[in-house]
Amino acid sequence: MRKALKPLQRKNHSLCYSAFFLCISMHWLFWKLPPSWSAEEHSKRFIGMFRNDAMSTERTAVAVRMPDLPDADGFPTLSSWELAAPLRFSTDWQGKNADPERETEVRLLWTPESLYLRFRARYRVITVFLDAEPNGRRDQLWDRDVVEAFLQTDPTHLRRYKEFEVSPNGFWIDLDIGSGEKHDMKSGLRRRVILNEAAKTWVAEIALPMKYLVERFDPAATWRVNFYRVEGAAEPRFYSAWQPTRTPAPNFHVPEAFGELVFAPSTLPRK
Repeated sequence: MRKALKPLQRKNHSLCYSAFFLCISMHWLFWKLPPSWSAEEHSKRFIGMFRNDAMSTERTAVAVRMPDLPDADGFPTLSSWELAAPLRFSTDWQGKNADPERETEVRLLWTPESLYLRFRARYRVITVFLDAEPNGRRDQLWDRDVVEAFLQTDPTHLRRYKEFEVSPNGFWIDLDIGSGEKHDMKSGLRRRVILNEAAKTWVAEIALPMKYLVERFDPAATWRVNFYRVEGAAEPRFYSAWQPTRTPAPNFHVPEAFGELVFAPSTLPRK
């Protein structure tokens, strides 16, 4: 009888241990969750955690995959833009003298075929060139108001990057920069500009074909990038940078100061 009881005792002990560890595990998993939360609130909590993974940070810009088809003009819809976390800056190129009335906001989206950028610029005054080539290209565009993006798709070549600029009246320029030289890029850049005089803002949306940026796009790659803004016709002009270059005189061509650009999946199913 004693021999018959031993296996049963071992089994009971095993069941007790299992129940004990199960209780401890359940307590560890749920002790931080308020009992008043509904299933919907739990869901929102975890969705928020995943969305935070795609948020831009102080040194890293995040381009989110565009979930919707483009609009009739071939640009992202407003609902798509709202998925991209904004970057904002209003200081000068040295990271000083913040001017909220000249704040710049940048959002980024991507597809395997295109990289999209959206600049929203608050302004005090607008100064633009009145002449350009028939297609809107204008050399020396930086001598008037512009937004600018410098993209470096291969960080192993520090002095090689691409420069894109758009003005409040839709003029543009794209340049291939390397070893102190610049050449016309002919990137196929498309742009759309909206000026709101009542709100004192202008928006520039830019579409860049991936095939002119990289030979083969890899969304797992990390690029390097910086965003800039210039306002004013005469010195002292307002030179603003997302990542300050901190040079004695205004100079945006400091690739050592670039931040990172990463590519995130969409938080919504693609349509």
